[in-house]
Amino acid sequence: MRLPFSVILLTGILTVAIVFGGYAYAQEDWKTEFEAVCAVTQDPSELSSDKLKELADRCDRLSPVIEKLDESQRKVYLKRLRMCRNLFIFIVESREKK
Repeated sequence: MRLPFSVILLTGILTVAIVFGGYAYAQEDWKTEFEAVCAVTQDPSELSSDKLKELADRCDRLSPVIEKLDESQRKVYLKRLRMCRNLFIFIVESREKK
């Protein structure tokens, strides 16, 4: 029994859509997390030290995902992510010194 060409083609298209749809979702997932974490840098001094440590941990978890991007995106987003993380850690450490 032979399947019509259109059924085979439709199956292939759906498979590709599912695979790349998941990939696109994963792409946006890291970007949403990145924006959420780095948005807090506007006024981080109002946050507790525990919250700042949590944000630094989120940066650490996000870093390997960003390292898989193409070179130009990787450079930009890793630099920004490290700056956000360093700010969080700086505030925590400066509070501990007081």
